[in-house]
Amino acid sequence: MIELKDINKIYEINKNHKVEALKKVNLTIKEGELIVLKGASGSGKSTILSLIAGLSKPTSGEVIVDSKQISKLLDNFSSVYRRDNIGFIFQKYNLIPTLSVKENIALPLVPLNPTTKELEQKLDKVMDMFHILHKKDMIVKNLSGGEQQRVAIARSYVNNPKIIIADEPTANLDKKLSLKFIEILKELKSLGKTIIVATHDPLFYGLEFVDREIEVHNGSLVL
Repeated sequence: MIELKDINKIYEINKNHKVEALKKVNLTIKEGELIVLKGASGSGKSTILSLIAGLSKPTSGEVIVDSKQISKLLDNFSSVYRRDNIGFIFQKYNLIPTLSVKENIALPLVPLNPTTKELEQKLDKVMDMFHILHKKDMIVKNLSGGEQQRVAIARSYVNNPKIIIADEPTANLDKKLSLKFIEILKELKSLGKTIIVATHDPLFYGLEFVDREIEVHNGSLVL
């Protein structure tokens, strides 16, 4: 489903300073797999997620998703690709604190211009799935950290994406909430989603429902 072929990614900090973020990365991810990318901060994990999501392009190489080379999409087509295929779970949630739970979750649906009935049905279904339906009218900034993450997860799922990307999803959570998130991750996998998690949290290592753990070190995959 996802292929990274001979990927190199170089960031030009200035004229005299370049950072080689990824070096000759080759990776294939099958539909329905749950992959954990592990490694220290700055190892290249987030860059891999960014390329799969179409948020950035490789310096060289190809990123192929569902037989389409997304690494050469124009920006407006990349936006459509993300809208239709990718659900994001961010380290800092990226919620709008002054909006309600249901308003935050509805944001990915805005470009689709659903009817009021369609919108309410989708929102109620996903809020019920992640046990926050009773909080739907609360302002997000008044929620606990665990509740905010459930909102972020519901938002990532509301478009029913094929791929869910999670970047350091437990970095701001204590162990109890991190373990709850892992249970949600297991549930998402059971729904057939392809999931890529980038983390250096050892709680993710050795989980029986994770298909593969791949170590990223200095921009390369350790195989």
